[in-house]
Amino acid sequence: MTDAPSPLDIDFVAHPELMDQVTLDVMPCFAIYSAANAVTRFYRKALAETGLTYPQYLVMMVLWETKGVTMKALGERLGLDSNTLTPLVKKLEARGLVTRARSKADERLLDIAPTEAGMALRRTGCEAAIAMTVNSGETFESQAELRARIMRVRDGLDAFAADMPADAA
Repeated sequence: MTDAPSPLDIDFVAHPELMDQVTLDVMPCFAIYSAANAVTRFYRKALAETGLTYPQYLVMMVLWETKGVTMKALGERLGLDSNTLTPLVKKLEARGLVTRARSKADERLLDIAPTEAGMALRRTGCEAAIAMTVNSGETFESQAELRARIMRVRDGLDAFAADMPADAA
């Protein structure tokens, strides 16, 4: 049985023109990266009065939507592992914006809920999200389409990376 060629095996000898076509201007990954940086800069200013960082804002967005969730579900929703998420939640708890408590139904789970002070930031958070759309030059509809396309890219790359042998990286 022969192994199928890896999608990373590009024959540049047979197709040297491919290297000339791979430039920063045509790489969607760079556009996504630079847009992500612009979004972070935008939210840094838009959220200044709340004192929230962008990652903390994302945690609060989930909590505003759900009114409370387990730490595991929060990590799954945001695509963050507990080593990244725990310090974010602890900082929010220290500011009095969230509570952390062992689940009464299953003590292995940690419930995270917004406090009244945390819920009070929701309006500013929603204003920031709307201002981001308005100031991006996009419509709400076009941003929804863009988000769907970016999520497809993310999901495809995650699936590819999961199937890639460890030594191929």
